[in-house]
Amino acid sequence: MTCAEFEVLLCDSMDGALDEARRREVEEHQRACAACAELARDASAAMAVLERAEEALPPPELLTRIAFDIPVGRTDEKVHRGLWAGLAGWLHPILQPRFAMGMAMTILSFSMLGRLAGIEVRQLKPSDLNPGAVWAAADDKLHRTWDRAAKYYDSLKLVFEVQSRLKEWSEEAETEERKPKATAAKPGQQKQSKGSTR
Repeated sequence: MTCAEFEVLLCDSMDGALDEARRREVEEHQRACAACAELARDASAAMAVLERAEEALPPPELLTRIAFDIPVGRTDEKVHRGLWAGLAGWLHPILQPRFAMGMAMTILSFSMLGRLAGIEVRQLKPSDLNPGAVWAAADDKLHRTWDRAAKYYDSLKLVFEVQSRLKEWSEEAETEERKPKATAAKPGQQKQSKGSTR
């Protein structure tokens, strides 16, 4: 008998399930092999510990839950096979590698957009899924975005007004500069015209 055969037959030998010839072979190998004898001693000690341990009783709620989850009536294996085949047929397009890769790329794209937008990624807590908190956060985000857009619009309006006024003032300044030159040129022309009449 080899050590591998001894290990296979050890449990049956301890339970007394072996016939007389096999039991003698196991005992002879145990006397001849020191490693197998030590294994048998360890297994006997483990069995003794298990026999001394008190019986563990399942909690009452476990029994209730098992009784609740047991299907009522006879389950037909053909129905389950047919249901699984129908479900597998329906899920067949979704389970294709190209669909899985597309979903992975979609998730990657959304995560990159979220990172660029500055959205913090953190572990969700049950309080984060509270509908009131979600609504309040969405409402707050909407109002902040609206206020930011209104400020941006007002800022654009102010910049446009300032640019318009600066343009008007620069045009007025140019017209003011041209007027004195035109009036200064007229008296000189008058002097020339007076001299020519004499």
